Amino acid sequence: MAYKFQQLKVYQLALGYVDKVYVLSRGLPVMERFNLQNQLERAATSIVLNIAEGSTGQSNIEQRRFLGLALRSYLETVACFDIIERQGYLPGNTLMEIRELGHELFIKLQAFRKALACGQETKGGKETGDRRQGRRRMTEDGRRETEDGRIRSPVPSLQSISGFRSPVSRPQSSPEGES
Repeated sequence: MAYKFQQLKVYQLALGYVDKVYVLSRGLPVMERFNLQNQLERAATSIVLNIAEGSTGQSNIEQRRFLGLALRSYLETVACFDIIERQGYLPGNTLMEIRELGHELFIKLQAFRKALACGQETKGGKETGDRRQGRRRMTEDGRRETEDGRIRSPVPSLQSISGFRSPVSRPQSSPEGES
């Protein structure tokens, strides 16, 4: 049984990138096994895992968030390659192929993320949000209008943030002796 994410080209490309990272990381000095090698492998693996986690049963907004995490993990691998090159652990020409593959992955992740953004705007009354939560519309002043026509402010109330209740809204207790 194939899952949706396994059919994505960007997922397959990310798997190829991880394979190359593992091969390359094995060429690092033993003293970097629990530092740079481990960090590089975890960052590369995180790219694939975030693509998978974000794609299954998520809204476009949530999937975009996970793709953003995948992009950050990719950039972490780039920083690891920079350190590897500066420390002279591997020659620069060894890193060129994986850097090119990584750049292709970066472009595809960005394009996928951008494609998911289409239709998710919140300006000018366009629909936004997750369908499971009901359709919402935004008013011109940035407040949300729910399905039933209620208007909600984007700013949470003081009570919801701090638990503070205004003395004005507190039920009045009757003085002792009155019934």
